[in-house]
Amino acid sequence: MVDSSVTLMMVVFMLTILFMLWRPFGINEVIPTTIGAGIILITGIVSWQDVSGIVTIVSGPAITILSTIMMSIVLESIGFFRWIAYNIIIKSKNSGTRLYIYTNLLCFFTTMLFNNDGSILITTPIIIHIVKLLRFKPHQIFPYLISGALIATAASAPIAVSNISNLIALKMIGLSLNSYVNMMFVPSMIGICIIALLLYLYFHKELPKKITFIPHHYTMNPSAHPLSTNREEEVIDWQMIKICLIIVVATRTSFFVLTPLGISIEWIGLVGALILIAYRWMKTRTGIIDIVKGSPWHIFLFAFNMYVLVYGLQNVGFNDMIIRLLKDFAEQDAMNAAIAFGVLSTVLSNVFNNLPAVMIGTFSIMDMDLSPLLLQIAYLANVLGSDIGALLTPIGTLATLIWMFILKKNGIHITWGKYLKVTVYVIPIGLIVSLFSLYAWTMWLFE
Repeated sequence: MVDSSVTLMMVVFMLTILFMLWRPFGINEVIPTTIGAGIILITGIVSWQDVSGIVTIVSGPAITILSTIMMSIVLESIGFFRWIAYNIIIKSKNSGTRLYIYTNLLCFFTTMLFNNDGSILITTPIIIHIVKLLRFKPHQIFPYLISGALIATAASAPIAVSNISNLIALKMIGLSLNSYVNMMFVPSMIGICIIALLLYLYFHKELPKKITFIPHHYTMNPSAHPLSTNREEEVIDWQMIKICLIIVVATRTSFFVLTPLGISIEWIGLVGALILIAYRWMKTRTGIIDIVKGSPWHIFLFAFNMYVLVYGLQNVGFNDMIIRLLKDFAEQDAMNAAIAFGVLSTVLSNVFNNLPAVMIGTFSIMDMDLSPLLLQIAYLANVLGSDIGALLTPIGTLATLIWMFILKKNGIHITWGKYLKVTVYVIPIGLIVSLFSLYAWTMWLFE
């Protein structure tokens, strides 16, 4: 009976991940994960009694991410991102290098303000049309696109609220949001800076020295493309943009100020989104149809399904195998714990995708009976592997999968070989530096 359950679980899990990543006929990733989770529940590998606990763990992070996406939709509707794209070109002052730096900064701060998947959806089309408007050659386009995608996805590591997998694991491990930032911000930023430097060294010879742009060709018409060459102009409500930004920043700040007072992070995010939506309605009488249509409501079901599948793996002994392999090594010291779970999360992410990988790692960490310090370091290393190490291959994160889909939709073909040629050089070094920095920073904090 045990052998049949293990076999069924592994087959269902592998097929689910395969179809989720393959997405034949363009099906949403929710469909294969729903089928897989349904089979696991019906066969009893995961009991129905576990469902309420799964919903409790998943619902909060999903609501938090959903609220940030709602905010991004509002800002997009009032022309904020089009204004940013326009100014990136103007501020570059005809320098391809400055343009490269500014697009990377755009991707980084968009993730910090919202989340990694939302950042990819917002910034990738902007970068595509910037480089097309400037008539870059194919070999000049690639550095801007891949660097932006890698920075945007890695930028979800410094603060947990920028990635649903981070939020779910954070809730499971019982670490506060402020404690996470205190221990993780510096090490992950060091890793991101190293990745950014390596990317620049890799691509600097391919960046155009000079760029040409005619400012008056730009439009702020909300129905037009972000960087359309239409000459139609629209007056921007700068006061509205400023107030909307204040609301977004205040909401993000409230995550760290109010959660220590016992206020749930999802309620803070939801209230912030509702205030922003209400303010837009007061100023423009724009309803919520665009938000209802543009928000990924399926994120609730997707997160639930993935959790059921990972819980099933735990029930058939997959996590026990990991514990047997890593427990003795991880218990020796903090550096070992960081290496063990950073590498584990990286490997699993690039085989399965980072959402199940970070959950598997977190379950294993919780069952190891590690000391509080080792537990926290192991968990944070697990996150680094799923946020940074997962970038080694295009299937490592949902964000990179979305990025590849957007590129294909826009007629830009990037092979796995071309992607790996960059990431093999950049990501392992960035991950190792991040893990070592996590160890050194944590030891300094707890001296």
